[in-house]
Amino acid sequence: MKFNIKENNYHLRCEQKKDVDGIRQVNLDAFKQIQEAKLVEEIRKSDFFVPELSIVCEKNEQEIVGHILISKIEIITKESETLSTLGLAPLSVKPQFQNLGIGSRLIEYGLELSKRMSFKHMFVLGHPKYYPRFGFAPTEPMGIKSPFPVPMEVFMGLELQKGSLKGISGVIKYPPAFDVFS
Repeated sequence: MKFNIKENNYHLRCEQKKDVDGIRQVNLDAFKQIQEAKLVEEIRKSDFFVPELSIVCEKNEQEIVGHILISKIEIITKESETLSTLGLAPLSVKPQFQNLGIGSRLIEYGLELSKRMSFKHMFVLGHPKYYPRFGFAPTEPMGIKSPFPVPMEVFMGLELQKGSLKGISGVIKYPPAFDVFS
């Protein structure tokens, strides 16, 4: 997917092997710490990685300026059933390219691809004023709880298929790769 901002061409595409260093640098620049870069690397090595949902944004088909990773996570229901779902983490854009709409384009494209791949729902721990514009809403009223002690409004979910969370309640379980934050 191609688009233009301020006379520059941008291109969204799935991660390729040659992008590993560029993705790492985007995460380091965006977050000013190593955990998000390590998270991407650990998920990439796991069964929770969905290669088609690791998406980069290139400027002029040369420099990676943004990245989104959507990977598999799980819902552990009250009945102790394990359901596969998706988690959005991390979303990163180099600081000098923030506030241009690149993050929004990455999310929109990631949601579109996730729907095409027949995934049913997605969850994110993020800014409560940013993610609702894409349809995310707090999960507690849905019956889904965060595994972390966070304010209710920052843990959000989205049905990619209408009604897909109806009748489901439980707790999200993140894969071991997320232990980089503990």
